[in-house]
Amino acid sequence: MQTQRKSLVSTTLGTQRELVSFHFGTPGEGEKVYVQASLHADETPAMLTAWQLKQRLKQLEADGRLRGEVVLVPVANPVGLSQHVLGQFLGRFEANSGHNFNRSFPMPTAAALVTRIGSKWTRDARENTRLLRRAVRDMLAESTAKNEFESLRLTLLTLAADADVILDLHCSLEATMHLYTSPASWPEVEPLARYIGANGVLLATDSGGQSFDEIHTLLWNEVRALLGEMPLAAPNVAVTIEHRGQRDVSYETAREDADAIVEFLVRRGVIEGQARELPPLLHPATPLAGSEQFVAPVSGVVVYRAAVGARLKAGDPVFDIVDPLTDEVTTLYAKNDGVFYMRRAIRFAYAGAPMGRVSGEKAFRTGVLIGA
Repeated sequence: MQTQRKSLVSTTLGTQRELVSFHFGTPGEGEKVYVQASLHADETPAMLTAWQLKQRLKQLEADGRLRGEVVLVPVANPVGLSQHVLGQFLGRFEANSGHNFNRSFPMPTAAALVTRIGSKWTRDARENTRLLRRAVRDMLAESTAKNEFESLRLTLLTLAADADVILDLHCSLEATMHLYTSPASWPEVEPLARYIGANGVLLATDSGGQSFDEIHTLLWNEVRALLGEMPLAAPNVAVTIEHRGQRDVSYETAREDADAIVEFLVRRGVIEGQARELPPLLHPATPLAGSEQFVAPVSGVVVYRAAVGARLKAGDPVFDIVDPLTDEVTTLYAKNDGVFYMRRAIRFAYAGAPMGRVSGEKAFRTGVLIGA
């Protein structure tokens, strides 16, 4: 294992943070896998899973079983880790700018990349993939971050730019295990969904948020469209793993999740060995555009009628909002069949508050499909 420390741009006098990455295996030998955890810094179940994965990778490397390269960033957001206000941990948005740490990642444009490679494009898909990844890294290296926030994003992108597989570990507020990935990545991700016991898989080519995992496959699609008949290999396999809810922090679940990731890597040949038999897929993949988004129509005390992870039928009650002043109880019902895969953690709602989501088989939403 090699440890790398990248100093981030210091935004204010007397402060200096760094991003620490751990590197296993041999670069250029087999696939490169990039794993990061807790880009939203308050999503600590992901961080504990990454720590467990680190212990496994150290032993696997010592045993000579690595047949590829794995880059692990267990603490992907040292900036957000420092944001505490009156005892409350605020790790989703950068306090200085208000930007979500996992939105609008600034990748080089497809047009700029195609132009940069120019006459070097070939009729060999693998060679074109190598050229594209190198060009992405070179253009990122030429970028200059103006502040700590930009520095963090640029450092993360640079570490992941040439990876074959990108695993972005997160969690939700209160949730069942679920994944977000693209239709292009789903065939390669399905074994991971089985091993990790995903109770929901949400598919979108472009959710509108330019999140970390999505920008890599989006870039590939855009470059492919510009190249026309020029061949290009399949895009990076990229997925966001939601390790249940923020309070689901235990050695047991973190160990199980890390073991599932190891099995996935064994199956891909990144780790030598025989992967265990694939378990059944708990729930088929559904379009992110088919997920029902619940919004509180009134303010009041929230009483959930459905358990997180429950499989609901259209018409099932999902939650009540109780007004203790007027005695009015407002009940919201599911409009489609699906899994109640995530919900609000605070048991009080203001009018317009996002309350939870239920997956659905039929796409009906358009535009931006993910929240702030």
